[in-house]
Amino acid sequence: MLPLGDEVALHSLVFVLVLLGTRSPLWSAVLTTSLYCFLAMFRFPQVARSRARLVLQPVGCGAESARVSVIAHRGGAHDAPENTIAAIREASKNGATGVELDLEFSADGVPILMHDETVDRTTNGSGPLCQLSFSELRQLDAAAKHRLRDKFAGEKIPTLVEAVEECIKLQLSIYFDVKGHPEEAAAALTDVYKRHPVLYNSSMVCSFEPKVIYRMRQRDPEVVTALTHRPWSLSRLGDGTPRFSSPWKHYWMTLMDVLLDWAHHHVLWRFCGISAFLMQKNFVSLDYVQFWAQRGVEVVAWTINTDVEKAYFQKQSRSNQSQHTRKADPKEEPAPSVERKEYANLNVVHVRKPHRTKANKQIQTVWRPCADGVCSIAWLVYLKATTPLEGTSPGAEL
Repeated sequence: MLPLGDEVALHSLVFVLVLLGTRSPLWSAVLTTSLYCFLAMFRFPQVARSRARLVLQPVGCGAESARVSVIAHRGGAHDAPENTIAAIREASKNGATGVELDLEFSADGVPILMHDETVDRTTNGSGPLCQLSFSELRQLDAAAKHRLRDKFAGEKIPTLVEAVEECIKLQLSIYFDVKGHPEEAAAALTDVYKRHPVLYNSSMVCSFEPKVIYRMRQRDPEVVTALTHRPWSLSRLGDGTPRFSSPWKHYWMTLMDVLLDWAHHHVLWRFCGISAFLMQKNFVSLDYVQFWAQRGVEVVAWTINTDVEKAYFQKQSRSNQSQHTRKADPKEEPAPSVERKEYANLNVVHVRKPHRTKANKQIQTVWRPCADGVCSIAWLVYLKATTPLEGTSPGAEL
């Protein structure tokens, strides 16, 4: 529920802006009241928080680790071709409690797993999805561009139904990341939820596009949903490079970014009735997580890949984390410990092959970093904390 302070601030702002534009207190009051009525009538209530937590904090993680989920990004793209059945199986084998899967559609409307709008980056084919039928996509090798292409040669692009059934069989939770196609995606996912009711307590639909989430809630209000957001995404690429060479276009899109960010944090989240907010890791802090906690919304920070980042988020924020996973190198030395008490409410973190050991009757965490720095958690080792990591900040690189 939106706190009273935000409610008053939002409608007061609308009233003042309309008053400045119309010079009429009557029209300002009428339009502000109309906005309030519109939001009250057409917004969706949040799904019960207890059920949302079943998705974000699976109970199968064990007593001590139940607060920490293990979500494999794109099915665990480092150890197998992304968004494939092989990736899902590898994620489960390596200790994941869930997977994040990207939903797209073939030219003939078949829901499939694919991150990009084209097949060029991940397969031996070429061209946009909107021009390739499912039978044509099925002939492509989804492992063609992967580092383990020989091991997974011939891996096929799976359908949404195939992927869901595999996840259910392996008892994995699912984050459905919908790239677009609001009507088609909502229809496809609604059908899947009806066929597999277990998904209501083990999956979440998330998207950068609010329309996708709103259409999903319209189709089925009981589905757990989340908005995904990266500030300045309209004006800048992921590395901060401006999208447009024209200064005027860049400044205009920057203004749109400001408005979009405001809308996400003050209007759209409530209109859609989301249960979680997926924010790019560099913009997540303890204050930010508390901002959403006051509104009954969980925070998922993406994508956490380095040892320093993991240590920071474990200590400083009560947030979810989403990251890639990979196998451990037994030759590598463990990084400094992080005290357990400072990540009591952390929800999501990717690990590989966890195991336990007793030391001084204390359960603590030690990270084993990866050699290439791509994904730093290999597995969790429980030891007594010795040197807590201090002075780190989100987004820092090893």
